[in-house]
Amino acid sequence: MSLLTVRDAATGALELKTDDPAQIAAVLAEVGVRFERWPLADLPADASAEEVLAAYRPRLDALMGETGAGSADVVKLDPSHPQKDALRAKFLAEHTHTEDEVRYFHAGCGNFVLHIRGKIYDAHCTAGDLISVPANTTHWFDPGPEPRFTALRIFTDTAGWVPHYTGSDIAERFPVITA
Repeated sequence: MSLLTVRDAATGALELKTDDPAQIAAVLAEVGVRFERWPLADLPADASAEEVLAAYRPRLDALMGETGAGSADVVKLDPSHPQKDALRAKFLAEHTHTEDEVRYFHAGCGNFVLHIRGKIYDAHCTAGDLISVPANTTHWFDPGPEPRFTALRIFTDTAGWVPHYTGSDIAERFPVITA
């Protein structure tokens, strides 16, 4: 189930908690973040990256045409990945990108945590969720200690997805996925 929590960045005080996709989309739209629910493609759990891309091709083509993105790929991460802890540590540090970070979760989940205008927007994305974090938005991503997700990544230029770390410790002051 998708979930959005909004907290005051200075105090951590909870301001909003909702699992209503329409409300999640509306609240995130106020800060320039796109959130949508797409129907899931009926694929086996072991579907290849090519099969996942092909299943979503019509929606991907429409999205890429709308946004000017030029490519898409599939990333899969599960608890058996030998670098899962190092990857999580890298994702958990607050950073920005020079282009939009667009993800569609075909399977599994993860939290996109956005630091915008003195607030922390923690978007728990699950299978069927599309999120687009605008370029230069401070954020971090938590796949959890035992990550398990398959996500489509949409790029204008893959070089634009290089993280630019802020050096802030703010991500350490907010809850992380523990199970």
